[in-house]
Amino acid sequence: MKVILLGAKGQLGRDIARAHEQAGEPFTLLPLPRERLDLAAPEAAAQVLERLEFDALINCAARHNTDEVEDNANLAFAVNARGVGVLAKACAKQGARFIHISTDYVFGGDRGRAQPLREDDPIAPVNVYGASKAVGENLARLEGGDVVILRVASLFGVAGANGKGGNFVETMIRLGREKKTLRIVDDQIMSPTATMDVAAVILRILTRGCPPGTYHAVNGGAASWFEFAQAILRSAAVAGTVTPCSSEDYPTRAPRPRYSALDNAKLTAAVGPMPTWRDALGRYLKARDDDNFNFYTTKDSEDKKSPFKSPSNNKSTG
Repeated sequence: MKVILLGAKGQLGRDIARAHEQAGEPFTLLPLPRERLDLAAPEAAAQVLERLEFDALINCAARHNTDEVEDNANLAFAVNARGVGVLAKACAKQGARFIHISTDYVFGGDRGRAQPLREDDPIAPVNVYGASKAVGENLARLEGGDVVILRVASLFGVAGANGKGGNFVETMIRLGREKKTLRIVDDQIMSPTATMDVAAVILRILTRGCPPGTYHAVNGGAASWFEFAQAILRSAAVAGTVTPCSSEDYPTRAPRPRYSALDNAKLTAAVGPMPTWRDALGRYLKARDDDNFNFYTTKDSEDKKSPFKSPSNNKSTG
């Protein structure tokens, strides 16, 4: 099986490659850099794919700097929407599975929400990034192929710990050591998620199969950014203090969802349960300091190779 990977240099893309290696390279993984296939030029991207043979395509590529794309909607929609439609069409033409990474930011407009969002809940993006990703989802579905859309959230990955742009965990550790006292918003609720656990989901989908559709690929549980920051400093043994503040105290160019925690029950039924975000955070902190650490080993694992237990009724399209 030949699998194309777009966005291979990002946190998730790098951890997919790492998970693929740790799993014994069960298929041929073909990373395509932006220099070869740029979704900002969808028509040219389509021509590149026409010359390739592949069985699946994983799309981690996106314009995802939320504040930057707020002022550059044309580029955001070219990459996150029109480009996704081109990928889905190319996959449908080859009969290949299309695994597309989307986001919890397709939600957010339901300000009174207090329960994790399910896949069939109405989308309601509150910024350009979320809107462009929502359109990309719809364009992928309209092609009618073998499409798996994975909505992820609040990602932190080992690649971000190695000078590749950082992530919230690394930022909190650095600021906790430098400033000692941090003010973090406590009125934005989300699902902190480790990229290595999402990578494990993707490998499982490719090697064991799952029905096409939309899934919430997030770690279990929900937290405010304030609660997440508290857990980071405590787990990393950083002697900093975290105090809560409101979103109004920390204005950003693009508005953020006040509630975008995702329900992952559908994913659990398809490929098995995800570890909790607290478990993932603990493994992340070990992995960032130990290149040989097996991220897949959790206290909930059955086989010590994957953070997933085998589901009782897993249907496969593979």
